[in-house]
Amino acid sequence: MDRKRIWVLSNGALLAIFLGHMTAGLEVPLDPKVLEGLPQPPTITHQSPKDFIIDPRENIVIHCEAKGKPHPSFSWTRNGTHFDVEKDPKVLMKPSSGTLVIDINGEKAEAYEGVYQCTARNEHGTALSNNIVIRQSRSPLWSKERNEPILVQVGVSLVLQCRPPAGLPPPIIFWMDNNFQRLTQDTRVSQALNGDLYFSNVLVDDTRNDYICYARFPHTQTIQQKQPITVKVLDSSPAEERRPSFMAPLGQSSTQMVLRGGVLELECIAEGLPTPDISWRKESGDLPSGRTSFHNFQKTLKIVDVTEADAGDYRCTAKNSLGAGHHIIKVNVKAAPYWISAPRNLILAPKETGILTCRVGGDPKPTITWSVNGVAIENSPKDVNRKVEDDTVILNDVQTGSSAVYQCNASNEFGYLLANAFVNVLAEPPRILTPPNNVYQVITNRPALLDCASFGSPIPSITWFKDSQTSILSGDPYVIHGNGTLEIHVAQLLNSGKYTCIASNNLGTKENHVYLEVKEPTRILAQPEYKVVQRNRNAVFECKVKHDPTLIPIMTWLKDSGELPDDERFVVETDSLTIRDVTEEDEGTYTCVMNTTLDQDSASAMLTVVEATPTPAIVYEQPDPPTDLELTDQRERSVQLTWTPGDENNSPTEKFLIQYEDLLHQPGVWHNLTKVDGTKTTAHLDLSPYVYYSFRVLALNRVGYSQPSKASRQYRTNPAAPDENPTDVQGVGTEHDNLIISWKELTGLQSNGPGLQYRVNWRQKGVEEEWSSETVANTSKYVLSGTPTFVPYEIKVQAVNDYGSGPEPVPVEGFSGEDLPMSAPESIQVLVQNVTLAEVHWEPVPSSTVRGRLQGYKVRYWRERGLHQGAGAEGRQEEAQALSFSGNRTQGRLPGLQPYSLYTLNIRVVNGKGEGPPSANHNFETPEGVPGPPSFLRVKDPNIDSLTLEWGPPQENNGRLTGYTLRYQLVNNSNDLGPVEEMTLPANETTVTLGNLKYSTRYKFYFNANTIKGPGPAITQEAVTVMDEVRPIGPVFTNVNSSVVGEEGAVISWEYSGPDKNVYVEYIVENSKEEWKKEFVNGSNGSQTYLIKGLKPGTSYRVRVVAKDHSEMTIHSTEELLITLPAMPNKQVDLATQGWFIGLMCAIALLILVLLIVCFIKRNKGGKYPVKEKEDAHQDPEIQPMKEDDGTFGEYSDTEDHKPLKGSRTPSNGTVKRDDSDDSLVDYGEGGDGQFNEDGSFIGQYSGKKEKDTHEGNESSEAPSPVNAMNSFV
Repeated sequence: MDRKRIWVLSNGALLAIFLGHMTAGLEVPLDPKVLEGLPQPPTITHQSPKDFIIDPRENIVIHCEAKGKPHPSFSWTRNGTHFDVEKDPKVLMKPSSGTLVIDINGEKAEAYEGVYQCTARNEHGTALSNNIVIRQSRSPLWSKERNEPILVQVGVSLVLQCRPPAGLPPPIIFWMDNNFQRLTQDTRVSQALNGDLYFSNVLVDDTRNDYICYARFPHTQTIQQKQPITVKVLDSSPAEERRPSFMAPLGQSSTQMVLRGGVLELECIAEGLPTPDISWRKESGDLPSGRTSFHNFQKTLKIVDVTEADAGDYRCTAKNSLGAGHHIIKVNVKAAPYWISAPRNLILAPKETGILTCRVGGDPKPTITWSVNGVAIENSPKDVNRKVEDDTVILNDVQTGSSAVYQCNASNEFGYLLANAFVNVLAEPPRILTPPNNVYQVITNRPALLDCASFGSPIPSITWFKDSQTSILSGDPYVIHGNGTLEIHVAQLLNSGKYTCIASNNLGTKENHVYLEVKEPTRILAQPEYKVVQRNRNAVFECKVKHDPTLIPIMTWLKDSGELPDDERFVVETDSLTIRDVTEEDEGTYTCVMNTTLDQDSASAMLTVVEATPTPAIVYEQPDPPTDLELTDQRERSVQLTWTPGDENNSPTEKFLIQYEDLLHQPGVWHNLTKVDGTKTTAHLDLSPYVYYSFRVLALNRVGYSQPSKASRQYRTNPAAPDENPTDVQGVGTEHDNLIISWKELTGLQSNGPGLQYRVNWRQKGVEEEWSSETVANTSKYVLSGTPTFVPYEIKVQAVNDYGSGPEPVPVEGFSGEDLPMSAPESIQVLVQNVTLAEVHWEPVPSSTVRGRLQGYKVRYWRERGLHQGAGAEGRQEEAQALSFSGNRTQGRLPGLQPYSLYTLNIRVVNGKGEGPPSANHNFETPEGVPGPPSFLRVKDPNIDSLTLEWGPPQENNGRLTGYTLRYQLVNNSNDLGPVEEMTLPANETTVTLGNLKYSTRYKFYFNANTIKGPGPAITQEAVTVMDEVRPIGPVFTNVNSSVVGEEGAVISWEYSGPDKNVYVEYIVENSKEEWKKEFVNGSNGSQTYLIKGLKPGTSYRVRVVAKDHSEMTIHSTEELLITLPAMPNKQVDLATQGWFIGLMCAIALLILVLLIVCFIKRNKGGKYPVKEKEDAHQDPEIQPMKEDDGTFGEYSDTEDHKPLKGSRTPSNGTVKRDDSDDSLVDYGEGGDGQFNEDGSFIGQYSGKKEKDTHEGNESSEAPSPVNAMNSFV
């Protein structure tokens, strides 16, 4: 970190000049916690852009944010004069900020257009924002115009002008049709940069009336359209081909200016036939690479990030088959001011010298002016220590309190730059900003950078020390950078350690410690190899890696630089990738990548899959044993075993089992040592000292294990002190004065050397005494005698051999032997909770009398007798019960007690040795409870209307019996229960006779005993007034008969005299295996009949009548009757043989003959139509009778057509209206014209009748035709 500083000695001699600049790292607010309280002049941190176009529909927000210590205040100018924010109610300044929010609701945004500048000031200086020009976005309407159709000859060029309104910002132009579809553009038709639509030559297809130019204004998101333009292409004469000429720009050459850093767009549009092609080149060199692009079908050349080197002549060429045209565009590059070196903030100590530099470029050259705290420097107070030289301000011998903000303004005709740079005069001791105790990790042979960021004024000098060295680190391999960072170009393991950086100036010293850890690089030792694998076989890629043991490695496998397929066939293990059952899709490049937090290494190999060669039937067998066992990398406690696998015998090897034989301790016995994956051929084996090892390997596949390989050569490990001590160490006493210390012995493999012994150490816990020790061998216990009873001991057992002792064992606690407890609990109290539960309390015995580990208390209790038996009665001797209460309890509960009884209990103390003496017996009584159920309830001497009940008293009275309660109710045929009768019986009764019962009725009885505590559980019994086993004398069913009724029914009759009321008629088809169907009938005594319906005709049935009891058991049954129903007679009768049918047919034939004769006579009358007869037949009451002498019309004639019928109504207009009567000729004709046969008879005289009925009420004078009438009818 460089910094420009000038040191001046007291005698004025210049010692050294360090050129550079202050970076943002030395500004005050680096770390607010570390640098809290340090003053700082204002700094603008956020402001709106210089050219700020606003949306008139939204509030105006002009940003101005600044920082400083103390926090700065803000003010604004507008158009160069003070802008009083508080006087305008529409303007709000955000708290602790200079940002303005202008509410334009109800106001015109134009009122707030202007040039704004923000000022941020505190007691240490004043900072200025840029001049922010506020302009309202505008989207003016298109001026009204009338576009005349454009007539153009085919093949000539054409320009359709858009000329959009000038918006702010300028609109985006595009051409569309009436359907809002963009017009197709190509090398012939294209849109220019100004929005006009150019046709190099027109075609007849260009004729249309909807060429519409649209302008989209991005700020307001509005789109406006120009009036449609109509183009008519005339094809009156053939188009003549011509060489290209330029439509835009015009002439042979043109000039264009662009600003540095902007975008240069050069355009050439040519006309001609055929359509010309455009190409570009720069006359004085090549087009800039990477910044050049072509658009609009090569008609536009675009160069971004323009530099001065882009100035020059650019030639565009238009070419077709008839020739070429050229145009030169001279490009001038100008530049608005741009920074070469902007002024930087300075933090200076008193008496120091600083330089502010404001170096800018531009074309024309910018003018630079300086200001201090917002005031032109020439108008600010004079300072003899300040010197201004064009773009540089030199501050000599700065003083405390001379902090200020300097403004540099650089401007030319194309723009300006404004920069604020503060000079903060501080006197501060060093502060180290790098967190303490940082740990830096780096890989060997790579550079290491140790940070020591600091702050202070004057700037602290940085020195570094390593570990406890006193010399300053400098020179190779160490480099101390200007920002304090220590760099080690090539870090080695010896560079690891603790580093101390010290920051010091004339006001103090500060130090910080960091740590460097140099790690071993990650390297792939065994790389994956190229594989050619048959399809459906396994492919294995090995990738063995060495890495720094303190780093966590992550192995990743890639296929063709991408992730492995998500397929369970791909098995990734620690140092290998296995692909099972490979297919052609698995071909590719596989890369193993080993990553740590600091570095990585990778290696790749290809996999090729080939077709498997046809083989005979595969025989799967156990693998052959491995061969060539070799021991390498032999160390004190480990060895590397390698081998060559045997033939897999068509089944891949899954595992290798490595076994060893200890020829020293257990010769001839092979032990399993470890298993490794079937793809490995080496194993790292951890060994124990003092063992004579021989190794062998077995291979395992799906069939099984191979035979063992031949044993390896013997490998002997040297003896050593034991690595471990005996386990399962315990100390337990078996007698009251001993302690047995036991442990699990070490095996010969664990002994690590000859002369294995056990050093047993013990001492009484809590007693100040030395450890006692005894060494024993070939045993797993040691008996310590003469110990106090049950006291704690600390015990250690350590393994020892001829080469030393095992690790220091951890003491375990044991206790000497226990003795029986000496005393019994006292102060026994019993609290009876209820009739079956009591709670017993006692005082605990002193711990000294327990003489062992207290396991709890045992309460023995037994029932002496029931209290109802009296004190002198001999009760049934009951066995004592015992309940144990673990731990140091002082109470317990005794469940399952019998009510109204006398109990006795005593309590004993229990420890690991046994039980102590019992306490004195303690008696307690349980209160009365409800009695148990009566011992039995029997029914005897049943009679027609009475029963006798007999019972026994309860087995458990549980108190003094006060009596019995008997409740009973009858049970009807449907098993419904009747009302309950209840009676109370004295305690000394054992029988009762119930009278006035119903005959042959079932009763249910409920019987229970009572004490003063209430009724006990009831027992039940059922009985009938006539016992079920008593059968009536003689049969109960008599006079059983049956008869068939019709074809589907049968009647059964009988007489019944039995007591049971459940009587059923049951029937079943003869020889059927189905269940009997039953139908319930009234079971009253006397004669009964029942009709069985729904039987099948022609079927035989077995029928019987049965009586059943309440449990649906059949008690009585009649003999089975066989009933056969008659078959249904055949009802199909031959009508031809029936007399009534013959007579009917004859009558019909006679009637038809008569009708034919009548019709013949009528026909021969020559068209006479008896209207009177028809009228009489109709009997229409609304028709007036005719007054003719003969009562008929007579013969029909044409002379009477105009006469209305008598009785009809004639309207005043002379037309004849249809009468309601059915008698009108118009009912039988169409339009009044009758239709006749050849002989003049009327056709279809009744055809209009139905039409008349259908159209009743229709007053039309036109009568329907017969055909229409028929159609209507149909």
